[in-house]
Amino acid sequence: MARGKTQMKRIENPVHRQVTFCKRRAGLLKKARELSVLCDAEIGLFVFSAHGKLYELATKGNMKSLMDKYTKYSKEISAEEPKEKQAKEYMELKEEINMLKNEIEILQKGIRYISGGGAPGAMTSNELNVLEKHLEMWIYQVRSAKMDIMAQEIQLLKNKEGILQAANKHLQAKIDEQYGMIELPPMLTNFQYPLTTNINQYPLIIPNQEIYQF
Repeated sequence: MARGKTQMKRIENPVHRQVTFCKRRAGLLKKARELSVLCDAEIGLFVFSAHGKLYELATKGNMKSLMDKYTKYSKEISAEEPKEKQAKEYMELKEEINMLKNEIEILQKGIRYISGGGAPGAMTSNELNVLEKHLEMWIYQVRSAKMDIMAQEIQLLKNKEGILQAANKHLQAKIDEQYGMIELPPMLTNFQYPLTTNINQYPLIIPNQEIYQF
């Protein structure tokens, strides 16, 4: 029966965790010894258990000699690293400067070509490709800037519209307050003329309750 793949996470059960540590520690030390014998390698190994117990292995000599060798090697690498890093950075900057110079020359040549100051065959296919890419990029940037400006203008117009609508509502409320509909007296509101073609036979009633005949 095939063994299942072990999940790489902390074993919660302390007993299982300790058993796994002992088995894998022994396997690790065994592999280190085999690697040292087969490949004539110097191997130094430290293992601290969860309880702080130290297990170590030095395949050649002792651990102190290996540590001295490691310290000496680290100092030599640390001394050489800044020089190598500076040289690498210098070469990278030099390459970038040369690339930018070449690109500027191509763009200047392309501008002369577009403006009619260059011969039809003055630019190569690669130079035209570079010019085309920059033109596409410039067009995109111009369109993007244009869209941003248009969006800002639209937002300003919407803000103005909101302000005007609020002012209009305020003025309409003032007008309704000052010149609203005046309610008629109840006697005029409830009075209805009978349906007839001769209106002269009925009196006209006005608010002061005086009666007049037509």
